Amino acid sequence: MKIAFYGSSLLSSYWNGAATYYRGLLKALSRLGHDITFYEPDAFDRQAHRDISPPDWARVVVYPATPEGLETAARQAAAADIVVKASGVGYADDLLLERVMAHAAPHALRVFWDVDAPATLAALRAAPDDPLRRCLPDLDMVLTYGGGDAVVAAYRGLGARWCVPIYNALDPDTHFAVAPQDRFAAALSFLGNRLPDREARVAEFFLKPAASLPDLEFLLGGSGWDPQQLPANVTHLGHVGTGDHNLFNCSPMAVLNISRDSMAATGFSPATRVFEAAGVGACLITDHWEGIDAFLAPGSEVLVARDGRDVAEILVGLTPERARAIGAAAQARLLTDHTYDHRAREAHACFLRAAQSRKVAAE
Repeated sequence: MKIAFYGSSLLSSYWNGAATYYRGLLKALSRLGHDITFYEPDAFDRQAHRDISPPDWARVVVYPATPEGLETAARQAAAADIVVKASGVGYADDLLLERVMAHAAPHALRVFWDVDAPATLAALRAAPDDPLRRCLPDLDMVLTYGGGDAVVAAYRGLGARWCVPIYNALDPDTHFAVAPQDRFAAALSFLGNRLPDREARVAEFFLKPAASLPDLEFLLGGSGWDPQQLPANVTHLGHVGTGDHNLFNCSPMAVLNISRDSMAATGFSPATRVFEAAGVGACLITDHWEGIDAFLAPGSEVLVARDGRDVAEILVGLTPERARAIGAAAQARLLTDHTYDHRAREAHACFLRAAQSRKVAAE
C-alpha cells in the first residue's frame, strides 16, 4: 500500500527525538512491501543538520514551512492508501491535520500516529475544542509510540475508534556493537536534550550521582545544557549525531536512560535510547517506570534505579564483567523480541484489520 507519512523529520535527528523511531519502523514497513513517502517541513534548522542521506526505502519530500508549502504537501495525500499525520511535526500541526485528512482519498485509511502520547493527551484534556479531539471519531485508528493500557483507554474515551501502541524497538542494521573509543569513555553516559519536563530528573538521576562520585568520569550528550552548571567530572559533548550513537553507547561502562516526567508517570513508554543502548550490548541503567519488565528483565538485562542514590550505588558495585553480561543479555532479548521488524508486522496487521473493517462496513 502507498503510505503518505507527515512527520517532523526523517533526515535529521536535530531536536527531533522521533527520528530513530521513524527510520527503523518505516524501513521495516518498506520491507513488507509498503511504498512510503515521508513529508517533513523545512523547520528548526533541521535540514542544515541532516545526519542521513535520503534513503532508498522511502521518498522524502521537504516542504517550506509556510501555509502554501503545507497545502502543497497536504494535497499529495490524495494519492495514498494510508495517510498518517504524526504528532509533533513542529509547524502548524493543527492545520496540517485538517488539510491532510481533507485531501485523503475516500478509500484511504486515516491514521494519527502519536509519538508523545502523554503530552498529547494532556493537551486534549485541557482543550475541548482541540482540532485533533474533533477529528478523532473520523479517523480509522490512533497508533502510539507507547503508553500501554492507560493511553489506549484515554484515546478510546476521547472518541478514537481504535488505539494500538507500536513501541520503540531496535534496528540492528543501524545500532550494533562497535569498538569503544577513548573520546566516549566514562563510567556513565547519558544522551538527551535539555527539556523542561526532564531537567529535574536529569539533575536527580545523573548530575547528583556525578557530584557524589567525583573520582568517576561522566559523559553528557545533547543540546541545551550549560557546561558551567555541571559537576567538574561531567564532560559535555553537545549534540551527538546518530552516526556516533553506537560509539557513545559502546564506550562507557554503563549508559543511563532518563524518562521525561510525563512518560515516567504514564509508564510503558520506553525511549529510543533504551533500544539503541541495549541493542549494541551496553549495560543500561534506567529510571524506574511501569512496564520496563515487558521489554527487559530488571537485574539481568537492565539495572533499574528509583533515584540518584540508587544510580550511585549501582555504579560503585558494578564491575566491567557484570556490565558486559547485562549488556549481552539485553542485546539478545531485543534481537529475539523487540526489533522494528516485529513492530512493522504489528502495524501492518493494524492496517489490514482497519481495511477489512472498512470493507465489511461498506457491504
